Amino acid sequence: MKNIHAFTAVLFILLIQCNQPKTNISQFSTTSRVESGTPVSVLFTTYSTTLVADGQDQTRLRVAVTDSAGREITSATDSIRIFVNGDAKIKTDRGRDLSLQTDEEGREYYECQLENGLCQLILQAGNTVDKIRIDARSGRLRPGGHEIHTIPAGQVMMEPTPEQLPETSKPIDRMIGADISFLPQLEDRGRVFSDQGIQKDAIEIMGDHGFNYIRLRIFVNPENENGYSPERGFCGLSYTLGMAARIKAAGMKILLNFHYSDYWADPQQQNKPLAWANLDHEILKDSLREYTRNVIQAFIEQGTPPDMVQIGNEINHGMLWPDGHIGNLDGLAGLLIAGVEGAEEADPDLPVMMHIALGGQNDESVFWLDNMIARGVRFDIIGLSYYPNYHGTLDDLDFNLRDLIQRYHKPLHVVEYSAYAREVHDIVFNLPGDMGKGTCIWEPIGFRGGMFDASGEVTDGILVYDELRDKYLLPR
Repeated sequence: MKNIHAFTAVLFILLIQCNQPKTNISQFSTTSRVESGTPVSVLFTTYSTTLVADGQDQTRLRVAVTDSAGREITSATDSIRIFVNGDAKIKTDRGRDLSLQTDEEGREYYECQLENGLCQLILQAGNTVDKIRIDARSGRLRPGGHEIHTIPAGQVMMEPTPEQLPETSKPIDRMIGADISFLPQLEDRGRVFSDQGIQKDAIEIMGDHGFNYIRLRIFVNPENENGYSPERGFCGLSYTLGMAARIKAAGMKILLNFHYSDYWADPQQQNKPLAWANLDHEILKDSLREYTRNVIQAFIEQGTPPDMVQIGNEINHGMLWPDGHIGNLDGLAGLLIAGVEGAEEADPDLPVMMHIALGGQNDESVFWLDNMIARGVRFDIIGLSYYPNYHGTLDDLDFNLRDLIQRYHKPLHVVEYSAYAREVHDIVFNLPGDMGKGTCIWEPIGFRGGMFDASGEVTDGILVYDELRDKYLLPR
């Protein structure tokens, strides 16, 4: 994206056609698509959620509709209205302007018609540094939407040198993981878990069925009034240490996920913890470094050292806003460097991950990784989230992972997903050079996650992980 915007619109389309997977030729068609069905949702992908506010930068949009199983309906001809709130405009995929229309409530929108189940468009940023909200709607279908951050045009875009792209030397184990950080809250509400009628620790059950890693999120002070868990402090240090002890007792490994906030940190919100709210930038970096080091040391001193660590959660729009917003590339890089230094001070052999929520979004993945690596951010593993409603098709995921391996020589994890378990594992563990190292499903233990029923008994939904363990973790 940032490396494309200076080219002509014609070249932009050619690059899309040449470098992206063909939309209507998919190795995953039998799983992710169906010829006919009843539409339930609008599936809407923007291939970059960060654009330069220069009046030229642009990104591809992809619109489809899905049935109740999340499969694209390839014969659909629905009319889709696209609402843009912010300084941007929509064009056809050939670069022609689309005209605005007005609905019955006076809101302006662009309209596209699905053809063979698909509509492809271009969104072009204006000159305003801000956020752009874009929503795709069709009647009573569940809408799709994205938040796009536009950044100042004057920032220096950088690319890493070959010396900044060494191969990862730390050993990286294969992971079939799950983030079950909600577990103490579920148990606090009286939830119990069982397998074939025998009550067990949910962590032990996960281990019995193929999982070898548990991912744990940690907030700075979640007990704060506006924190994740006011007064109780779930997902704070003490609860997370307790979970770590149980995980290690079950013979499993730990991926520790720093949110660097008192509340959820994701692409839409990366707010400073209350204790750091008024710190200047240099003291903020020192606090981040010290906090990271001290937390990891607490795990080590307990005898439950983390086996891998994330410096931030879904940080493609940055972290610790405004200092580390993606619109301040140097500020973000400085904070990430401090976090990595803190982890290395605690354990120099600990593998470090950078986690961006861009599973199938190659343009933005390259922009982010180029600019952070070129600014001196060192790490061992690239982690990505993959949710089809936001991050493209399975083909997009496969294309992006293969391209990132070639560019950066780093192993990869799909460190958050919830759908297409078999397909995600097949993509990751069949990457060239054994560079696909793992997966982590997000919060599957609630009864809506499909692995346990409302009484806490395992369902057939967990059995796929027995198969995946046999296929990808056992000696070959």
